[in-house]
Amino acid sequence: MSRPRLIGLLLALITLLAYLPASRDGFVNYDDQDYVTENSVVQKGLTWTGIKWAFTTGHASNWHPLTWLSHMTDCELFALNPGAHHSVNLLLHAANAALLFLLLLRLTGKLWPGAFVAALFAWHPLHVESVAWVSERKDVLSTFFALLTLLAYVRYAQSRSKVERRESNADPALDPRPSTLDYSLALACFALGLMAKPMLVTLPFVMLLLDYWPLQRFPGQGLRSGVRHLILEKAPFFLLTAASCVVTFLVQRNGETVMTLQQFPLNLRIENALISCVRYLGKTFWPVDLAVIYPLPGHLTWPWAIAATAIGLLGGISWLLWRTRRPCPYLLVGWLWFLGMLVPVIGLVQVGSAAMADRYTYLPSVGVFIAVAFGVRDLIDRFRFLRTPVTVAAALILTACLVLTENQLHCWRDSESLFAHTLAVTKDNPYAHLNLGTVFQDEGKLNEALAEYHEAARLLPGFFRIHENLGSLLDEMGRPEEALAEYRQALRLKSNVPRLYDGIGIVLVEFGRFDEAMRLFDEAARLDPAYPWPHFQKGKVFLKQGRDAEAIDEFREALRIDPDNFQILAYTARVLAADENPEIRDGQIALMYAAKANVLSDGIQPFVLDALSVACADMGRFDDAQETTKRAIKIAAAQGLTQNVVALQQRLQLYQNHQPWRESFLSTNTPPKEVRGK
Repeated sequence: MSRPRLIGLLLALITLLAYLPASRDGFVNYDDQDYVTENSVVQKGLTWTGIKWAFTTGHASNWHPLTWLSHMTDCELFALNPGAHHSVNLLLHAANAALLFLLLLRLTGKLWPGAFVAALFAWHPLHVESVAWVSERKDVLSTFFALLTLLAYVRYAQSRSKVERRESNADPALDPRPSTLDYSLALACFALGLMAKPMLVTLPFVMLLLDYWPLQRFPGQGLRSGVRHLILEKAPFFLLTAASCVVTFLVQRNGETVMTLQQFPLNLRIENALISCVRYLGKTFWPVDLAVIYPLPGHLTWPWAIAATAIGLLGGISWLLWRTRRPCPYLLVGWLWFLGMLVPVIGLVQVGSAAMADRYTYLPSVGVFIAVAFGVRDLIDRFRFLRTPVTVAAALILTACLVLTENQLHCWRDSESLFAHTLAVTKDNPYAHLNLGTVFQDEGKLNEALAEYHEAARLLPGFFRIHENLGSLLDEMGRPEEALAEYRQALRLKSNVPRLYDGIGIVLVEFGRFDEAMRLFDEAARLDPAYPWPHFQKGKVFLKQGRDAEAIDEFREALRIDPDNFQILAYTARVLAADENPEIRDGQIALMYAAKANVLSDGIQPFVLDALSVACADMGRFDDAQETTKRAIKIAAAQGLTQNVVALQQRLQLYQNHQPWRESFLSTNTPPKEVRGK
């Protein structure tokens, strides 16, 4: 095996081993719901409906159909096995490291600098977020196609240079190879990369940088002569860039994630962009205190001294590298690669409320690595005595990166460890408090969740999701009046969110104010006809009023909208199998719904298993009902659901006596609650 192949193989294998702990991680409660765990379209796998949806949706405020297809493929192959989803990210990252090494070797012919850059890229802790986070599939996937684009472009450019040299009779012995195929392949890979993540829009500018160094396609190595020809050569790439920019802006604006100039003025955006560039550079050289969320500073502004220092530092580095562009062109190319690839995510068009994000450095940081590696290579060529100490230093740096990457991977084990770490290394971070509160609420740690939500509300009182979560939690804690106040505050802040109307309606139902609740459910359904929950909640209200037939109609409408919602399927099955009214019961349909819900939930949800056992009993299949109930009891006990276990044991006794379960869904035994401060 040749040395380059051996190095590439070792690079990929060490990368796989370094990131192996990620294959044991679960999903997190930050974006993974939108991309996988609560996305019913993605969970169905590769379907014609899903493929059409991928190319037409702006879900998650992005247009990246290839990323959606990638997640669908994972679900098709692995269902909701988080380890498998993580492993695909890891394989792509290892492939990217090998491709980067191959690209640099082809560009420069320098083995060890290229290997060092690829190793830094593969093992740098700043890149853990892009690999260990399932939702960042778009990062590793888009970079895969970006590197293929650059490889094909380099092949084209090098063959084109041979043609030009032959035509100028500089080297008549050259046998030029047709390059149209390479150009077309580069364009196709670029289009695929943009469909994975539009951050690649600056890749044509990277091609121009490579034309300058190391391809040396600029006549006389000047920065002005010959530029027009090289730009025109890349016109199709720039057209794709323009189209991607327009589509992305429209999708993000429609998703209401783009902050207006009133919310975040232009001067503050420029200030934050400059400071973020310095912070990215600092974390590239000193990767500590890494976090999944870096909030904007209070009042959206930085102290003037920090802004002035950032301007001076960036300006000074740029001036110095410009002055050294002739003897050391790789320094300027690496610096402009770094700055240029950050432009789409630097906040000039501010999306969301984060000041910066580690994942944005995944491909831009390669520019810094190139500048450092080839700069050191030049030093060694000039001062031979530095070879041994530089080799030792390089080994120590890569070892340190592996250790820090291992430590950073521990933060991504689950949602709690992720946001606890984020709060430990950042301050005044309302989004981390909000997400950690959600973790505690899901775990049943209600008091801890309440404390986190209150801290988030103190830091960011104008964010509707905080008040929404407070409403949900307070209602769960048996404090409906406070819950209602929080939901209404959320609605005042954001009046077009259907689930807020649902939340208020659910609380009003607890107070027996059914008519008001039904109007709110109707409004939620009007705002989003593809939202199934208002119909589900209306059905539950009808049950409480003894209007069971109308309730079933609403449940069926909810299932028409979302036929694979296992929660709605299980509840509807329970009603159809257990309702005291024989005219409502339909055991065969109930069994079909419950069996489908059980498959969709992987057979691990106690309430779904309970519905299935109720349906089996209604059909006279008491042995199946007993077996299913015993399985539900075992799972519920393992989850600490004591009340559920007691209810399941009572039903098990009925099934053992060959008796089905019957129940009334009327609310006549519970007097309406009064709401203070109406």
